[in-house]
Amino acid sequence: MNITATPSAVMEREKSSRKAPVEQPAREQNIQAIIAYYESGVKSATGEVGIELEHTIVKQDGLQPVSYSEEHGVHWLLEELNSAYPEATYAEDGDLLGVSRTCEAVTLEPAAQLELSAGPFKSLASAEACFNAFENTLAQTLSPVGLEALTIGYHPTARAQDLELIPKRRYKFMNLYLGEISPWGPRMMRGSASTQVSIDFSSVNDCLRKLRLAYALVPVFSLICDNSPVFEGKKRPHELMRTEIWKYCDPDRCGLVPGVMDESFTMRAYAEYVLDTPAILVSCAKHGWCYSEQTFGELYADTVMTRAEVEHALSMFFNDVRLKTYIEIRPADAMPIPYVIAYAGLVKGLFATPETLDALDALLAGVSGPDIETAKEALMARGYEADVYGRPVAALCDEVVSIARMGLSDDEAHFLEPLARLVADRVTLADLAEAE
Repeated sequence: MNITATPSAVMEREKSSRKAPVEQPAREQNIQAIIAYYESGVKSATGEVGIELEHTIVKQDGLQPVSYSEEHGVHWLLEELNSAYPEATYAEDGDLLGVSRTCEAVTLEPAAQLELSAGPFKSLASAEACFNAFENTLAQTLSPVGLEALTIGYHPTARAQDLELIPKRRYKFMNLYLGEISPWGPRMMRGSASTQVSIDFSSVNDCLRKLRLAYALVPVFSLICDNSPVFEGKKRPHELMRTEIWKYCDPDRCGLVPGVMDESFTMRAYAEYVLDTPAILVSCAKHGWCYSEQTFGELYADTVMTRAEVEHALSMFFNDVRLKTYIEIRPADAMPIPYVIAYAGLVKGLFATPETLDALDALLAGVSGPDIETAKEALMARGYEADVYGRPVAALCDEVVSIARMGLSDDEAHFLEPLARLVADRVTLADLAEAE
């Protein structure tokens, strides 16, 4: 990718030539290192889910932005949470960026969106208890100083460019790199907030199968979990704003992994994709992180990547479904807790058993990469009135919910109800917010 140069005074940069390929003596070893990292996630038993939920902190009076650095800003909030989450993470210059405890981490997204990552959870009841407890803690901390934490897909009042980045070197470089491509990358970083659910896999074949199914379900999940009624301070121009944000953010590292929907797709193909994508960030001794337009393959042309370097490389990909040592399903907007747990239940139920996987295979047979992109466009334009994969999306959503019910135990099926009711009524949270 060619992007406009940024002055060296702003960022340390390693320019790579795109005129000729760079020899990569260590390429095969790095392919194997990435594959080995993926395969280390294989588990004998699956069925647990991890959940990540991002919050937008605003002033109760007018829902105006709250920055990291202001009095009673998000830095202050992390300090308040530190007693309950005693493990702290700091930036290179000492700024507090996250707090954690066993199985729960509170971290910051680029414009101080507050994320709770928790799990894995064996039961949806334990997930619900964890996230409700966190919401209560946030409310008790924020309300006395006139603040609140929203779970919504896009900032309700601000334009992305007006939101302050937190003091994290990684985000400064990402903002510059993605901002050279289009305005959508900074909008993703600064304005958006998501719900992400992660699932395990029991073998390489199970992983690749679940990846294909999850990608085919991305448009459906995006519709069911649409919660962005406002975009850049105004009424949204169409449905599923998150879908448009990711479409234009950075084609190198967003959307579908090339070839992933093909039955012939392999872990090796995934590893090669990782190596052939510009890095943006590379670890450096002087500053911790430095900027680079070289691909990961070029950066590690003569060096075998460590596990930590593989982990960093994979963190620089923002595909709709992302593979680490688990499968991270990423298209949903941030939502209130009952809907978050319902979404976790939806994902858990769909991928729970051989029977539900077989049912998904039958339902989504023949779906290709272009089909997924066509579905996204149709849903942005028409929502529940669209056709997807050759059938009305409303009927497809009904079948997806039905399959998820099959995969959940009797004592967990009720957790689906908040989203199931939205599907039955053919509305989204964003639609309901617009109607108020």
